[in-house]
Amino acid sequence: MAERLPGDPAAPGGPPAIGGAGGALDLATEEAGELRGGPRPDGTGGSGGRERARSLWSDAWYDLRRNPVFLIAGLLILFLVLISLWPGLIASRDPLSCQLGKSLNEASSGHWFGYDTQGCDVYTRVVYGARTSVTVGVCATLGVAVLGSVLGGLAGFFGGWWDAILSRITDIFFGIPIVLGGLVFLSMTGSRSVWIVVTFIVLLGWPQIARIARGSVITAKQNDYVQAARALGAGNTRMLVRHILPNAVAPVIVTATIALGTYIALEATLSYLGVGLQPPTVSWGADISAASQGMQFRNAPHILLYPAAALSLTVLAFIMLGDAVRDALDPKLR
Repeated sequence: MAERLPGDPAAPGGPPAIGGAGGALDLATEEAGELRGGPRPDGTGGSGGRERARSLWSDAWYDLRRNPVFLIAGLLILFLVLISLWPGLIASRDPLSCQLGKSLNEASSGHWFGYDTQGCDVYTRVVYGARTSVTVGVCATLGVAVLGSVLGGLAGFFGGWWDAILSRITDIFFGIPIVLGGLVFLSMTGSRSVWIVVTFIVLLGWPQIARIARGSVITAKQNDYVQAARALGAGNTRMLVRHILPNAVAPVIVTATIALGTYIALEATLSYLGVGLQPPTVSWGADISAASQGMQFRNAPHILLYPAAALSLTVLAFIMLGDAVRDALDPKLR
């Protein structure tokens, strides 16, 4: 009869039999569950249940909800969006209804911000000016993000001659000062509506997003899961949509969110210089320009103060939102 060793499962005093290789695997599973704080297969032990792994987006939303900067900026932007869609909620007058006899009158009952040089109610024009600024900022940002992401993403994914050509084109556009380009481009157009200004911003604003999207796609396509998908026979479209785009879009979102406030300020700057939006469109930049003519704001500072304050708060809100989104989506800042 063969001698049994003390560590033999069948020996007296030894550990109980687990059941072959499968039992050893079960034991390893139990030990791994204990190490990570999870429950055993029999339902005992652990911290009460396995924690579900969270994605980058769920982690970002978790951080944003606890960021006071995001909450303040979000509430202010929500208010701006509401009055942009329904300005009649807080302003019952017509922004184009003016009385020259009340030019530069100070605030009174029912006219909280006074009157401008044309006798228009400043409060009403400030409220309606939010619609123009938010429309230009949001539409320009969407156009820039889509165009830049598509061109930059394709250049980063395919490389070669497509990447070389796009890189040279972006270098050319980066060499054009955007304000100077606006003076030249918009001065040649007969009608300068909101959509003309949005088109100009998209034409000169896409290179920044394209360069960021290109770098993100180049980084993402070198990951192991993309190489594995390619080895399994996944096509270019599937790899771009399912594997690369979700992992490369975060830097684009951060840059576009911050740029939104910049585009609002750009529209106001062009309107102030006289090449932006034209009447009857209500614009904060145009009102600031009218208040600066002839130094009228020296005698009536309210005609400059309120449009400038509204513009500053709007730009600040979107920049704060962009900073909060950047902090939440950038793993290096965690």
